[in-house]
Parts: sequence; structure tokens; C-alpha cells
Amino acid sequence: MKWFALKMLFGDVAKFYGILLGLTFASLLISQQSSIFVGLMSRTVGFVRDTGQADLWIFDRDKLFVDDQKPLRDTEVDRVRSVSGVAWAVPLFKGLLSAKLPSGERETCDVIGIDDATLIGGPPTMIEGRIEDLRRPEAIVIDETSRAGKLALPAELAPGDVLFDFDPNDRSVVRRPMQVGDVLELNERRAVVVGIARTTPTFQNQPVIYTTYSRAKQFAPANRRTASLVLVKALDGVDPSELARRIEADTGLLAMTPDEFSWRTLDYWVSQTGIPINFGIAIMLGFLVGVAIAGQMFYNFTLDNLKYFGAMKAMGASTQRLLGMVALQASVAAFLGLGIGLGMTSLFGLNVAGDRLAFRMVWQIPVITAVAVVIICVGSAVLSMIRVVRLDPSEVFKT
Repeated sequence: MKWFALKMLFGDVAKFYGILLGLTFASLLISQQSSIFVGLMSRTVGFVRDTGQADLWIFDRDKLFVDDQKPLRDTEVDRVRSVSGVAWAVPLFKGLLSAKLPSGERETCDVIGIDDATLIGGPPTMIEGRIEDLRRPEAIVIDETSRAGKLALPAELAPGDVLFDFDPNDRSVVRRPMQVGDVLELNERRAVVVGIARTTPTFQNQPVIYTTYSRAKQFAPANRRTASLVLVKALDGVDPSELARRIEADTGLLAMTPDEFSWRTLDYWVSQTGIPINFGIAIMLGFLVGVAIAGQMFYNFTLDNLKYFGAMKAMGASTQRLLGMVALQASVAAFLGLGIGLGMTSLFGLNVAGDRLAFRMVWQIPVITAVAVVIICVGSAVLSMIRVVRLDPSEVFKT
């Protein structure tokens, strides 16, 4: 009976491929849009993941997410250091500054100033140069992605040279990646590239520039408050959560672990922006397409085969056996559609997604997609089963 059920499913080629197309498109759209959404949200906390040396992040109570500009006074660093249980506390500058390239073009860059003495808060991986090179005069480190992207320079421009008659709108110009030795300007101050770092792409996708904290204050416009954050390491044996409560009580600032700060940032982007709604609409559209195409096609497929079910029922097949055949047909269609859809999403992630397109498929996404496909197939199968249960075998033999 199972083999006959599969022959019925594969034998009706038009309806079978219609069901398969609907389920494939539904699983593709649900998993792809979910993966892009997760990838996009992951980028909002990319900087927190890259800065893994600290146990606690200290910031203003009004700061809603990692890029929110609510700077602190430098004296707050000393107040944090004075709290019992703190091994070390260092300031961190993070802000968007306009950089003037040697070609005369301007790019908004995410400038990060790390502690001069310890260089805590630096990039996770250096591709060229050393992080210690930041102690050299006018030194900066740029990220690997933007060196060949937004910071790329005309190929004719040698390191250290400047072009005065370059037309940035000329798309025929051959460009080269920015390299160690190139010079740019930040707030009309000279900055020399001494290293290339690999960093996690961020939500704003701006070029990332690392420098020392004192030099970042020179690059940034003059302000009484310059420290964006304070990074803290707890003494051995001191619980970071307990230390966070102690710092909050003594300084009035907010203290969070990296995970807590990441969730605070994610909560802002999820609750205060329209991003989840936009992706939610796309995901719901995928589900509705599956219902409209696959569900309807499977229901019509069962109606077209009622004569066979009626004949088998007349020959003594039990209702339970017939329902098992319908369930098998729905399961096979769901398995094939889900597999093809997830496979296409995986290929998309491997070949299309990159620095420009956020994509991250976590294990929950295939599970959610599978649940959605099962709901579509179960719903259409249940409707089909109702007709099978109510089927009168005598109807098959009526002329």
C-alpha cells in the first residue's frame, strides 16, 4: 500500500511538481530571510564579540546600544578603578569621524581608540603589522574589508602620495587596496596606516580604524566627555555580576557583562526599529505562499485520487490504512520540499552572502522552517483526510 501511495504521488507529475515547488519556495523564503535577519542582528554586536578581553562594559545609563553616543568624562575611569575587585579598567573611544583619503575622497569611519599603555580593546586578528605599532607617531590600523572597498585608492597613487586633480566620480579608474604606509587625514590631522586587521562586519558597515585613546581624542572634535566606554577586568575569584552591582552602586554608571550588553544592543534594534517587521512580513509571505500553492495542490491531488481510495476501501482497505497513505504522501512531499529549500538557502549563503550581505544560519532556523513546512503539509493532509474518511465506496462505481 505504501508503494502504491508513492506511485500515486509521483505519477501525477504536474501536481507533484506543483506541491514540491510550493514547499521549496516556502522553505527557501522562510530560511533565507530568517538567516539574513539573524546575520544582520549579529552584526550589531560584532564589536562586542571582537573585544573579548573585558569581563564588564561600563557606560552611561542612557546608552541604549553599543554605537549610541553617550560619552563619559575621563575621570569616570579612575572612579571605576577605585572599586574593590577591579583588576584593571581602561577607557575606550568609539565614534564616527570623517576621513580624507589621499585621493581627496571622504569616508565616514568608525574610529576606535584603545588604551595607550596596554592596547586592550584592539582588533582580534592582525593581518599585517603588529598591534604594538600603534604606539608609533600618527599610527592607525584599518580593517581588512574596507582596505579594498571604501578605502581603496587609485592604482597610480604610491604610498604616501597625494592626488589633487582626482575625480572620485570617474568609475574607469583602476583602484588598489590601501596598504601599510598610506596616509590619510582625520579631523585635518595626519594618520599613517601601520597595520591591517581582520574584524567582524558591523551593522553600519563603515571602515574601522584603530588607534590609541589619546590620539583618538586628538582626531575627534574637542569635547569635555570623550570616553565612550570603560572596559573592566575582575580580579581572580571575583564574580563579574557581583562586581557589576558594586560598580553601579559606587559610580552611578551601568555595568554589564559582554552577553548582557549584546542583548541590550539587540533589544534596541529589535524593539526600536522596523527591521523585525520587514523581515517578519517576508517570512509570513513565504508561509502563505506555501499554504496557497502546496496546500491547495495537495488537496486537489487527493480529490483527483478519491476514486482510487474509494476502490481500495471497497476492496476492504481500512480507513486507518488509507489515512496512512495520505500521511505518507504528505510526509514525502514535505521532506523533499524542505530539503531542497534548505539546500538552496545554504548554497546562497556560501556563494552570495559576504561582507555586503549579512547571512547567518543558526540551528534554530532549519527547525523553524521544518515546523512551518509540517504545518502546511499537516493542514492540507487533514483537509484531504476528511474527504477520505467521509468517502462512500459506492460512489466509485456510479456511472
